[in-house]
Amino acid sequence: MIRPFLPWPDKRLRIAAAPVEALTETVRDVWEDMVETMEAMPGYGLAGPQIGVMLRLAVVDASRERGQAVRMANPELLHVSTQMRDHEEGSPNLPGVWARIQRPRAVTVRFLNEAGEIEEKDFVGLWATSVQHQIDHLNGRMFFDHLSPVRRSMLLKKAEKLRKQG
Repeated sequence: MIRPFLPWPDKRLRIAAAPVEALTETVRDVWEDMVETMEAMPGYGLAGPQIGVMLRLAVVDASRERGQAVRMANPELLHVSTQMRDHEEGSPNLPGVWARIQRPRAVTVRFLNEAGEIEEKDFVGLWATSVQHQIDHLNGRMFFDHLSPVRRSMLLKKAEKLRKQG
């Protein structure tokens, strides 16, 4: 099921999501909805809070052919590369605006996978960018929090203008 996105500035987008205590059928159903919602955007990732699910759940698929979604519960960054990578980022919670964000080019993440096992996985390039973007959402952060105060203010004003135009 494709789920609706919380519109910015919904307060839930600023709240850290709760840890997933167990992989239940409900969690698995949410993951499936998240993958379907991500594919409908289309996008490279989605975090639970973006659709009002206040659990530390994320899905990422930066593959060219798609259908390679990684489902993560309680993801945490273990290592980040010193080499940085720029990428235009946006969010369906704040449609119509994008910003060039610099993040580590590669990361190692620990998470609970769909088999219920703790997994450590390396992500590089767009995969790494998307994983970091989703972890930000799980921590109550938005992509524009990485911008200077002036650039952030300009982006939010533009987003508000677009919202009012409908």
